[in-house]
Amino acid sequence: MRQVENKTIDNDEAGMRLDRWFRAHYPGLSFGHLQKLLRSGQVRVNGKRVRANSRVEPGQLVRVPPLSDQPIDAEKSPVAGDNELRRFLLHEDDHVLLFNKPAGLAVQGGSGLTRHVDGLLEAWRDRKGQKPRLVHRLDRETSGVLVVAKTRLAASRLAAAFRSRATKKTYWALVAGVPRPHQGKISTWLARQRSGEIEKMRVVGHGAEDAAHAVTHYSVVETSGTKLAWLTLRPVTGRTHQLRAQAAHIGHPIIGDPLYFDDSEWQLPGGMQKRLHLHARRLVVPHPGGGTLDMTAPLPAHMRQSWNLLGLDAELGASDIDEAGGG
Repeated sequence: MRQVENKTIDNDEAGMRLDRWFRAHYPGLSFGHLQKLLRSGQVRVNGKRVRANSRVEPGQLVRVPPLSDQPIDAEKSPVAGDNELRRFLLHEDDHVLLFNKPAGLAVQGGSGLTRHVDGLLEAWRDRKGQKPRLVHRLDRETSGVLVVAKTRLAASRLAAAFRSRATKKTYWALVAGVPRPHQGKISTWLARQRSGEIEKMRVVGHGAEDAAHAVTHYSVVETSGTKLAWLTLRPVTGRTHQLRAQAAHIGHPIIGDPLYFDDSEWQLPGGMQKRLHLHARRLVVPHPGGGTLDMTAPLPAHMRQSWNLLGLDAELGASDIDEAGGG
């Protein structure tokens, strides 16, 4: 016999409407049925009656009565995959999908990974059976703007734009220390380095085997004393782990980076989560149908928390911050 469930709202579900939360977790539950459950008090949040348009916050408990429609495994169900990605959708048209990819969700499968964006896109196949195509990547723990092509032609044009560096990418990061000068250019050569199961990039000399040139422009937006700095990072090239490796190379690794920041001798400010503080804030790219795509993504919950703890205002002059600097 099915039992009452108490489900916890995740960090990435902050601010979602309750009816949309149910649609993501119980895709077969009709809106009418949900309304009846709400009116009768069978669905509650933290023990209180709520409406369908109530907003949920991380850590809250949703009381879910026994339902004929049980949650569907997002790894196995196209419908659930559709719903899971749809709540991160920033823009959709006939050519592209743009998502605010959450931290922790891989873009593609790898060793031991079964849940990733590429797999969840199976749910977005069109009537002709075409599945949307990835045209660029973000690291698993990096959040932010991810563009996906809906057609083969759109994928070809977007891929060409990334190859020719016709795109402009802006990342926000929180780093240890304060770079001097406050604006600059990082130009290095990077090569892969493997140690057991761990693969990372290391800075090498020009001409080293398999080395690739990497260039990034950075700018300090705001500081928290001398211990932390909010940076905008604008990569000219698109190498693996480029921003993470280069930030560490100049002596200012990104907070929460398990590969490039040995923080054993460094005290994390109280209340701050030990997660990667790197966010793909803005992407400007030629639209495959003509014109320009210009999209920004709000910070993930753990970075918003850090900004609040440090007194950094992510909204104040955000458009000016995203426009400023080199690149």
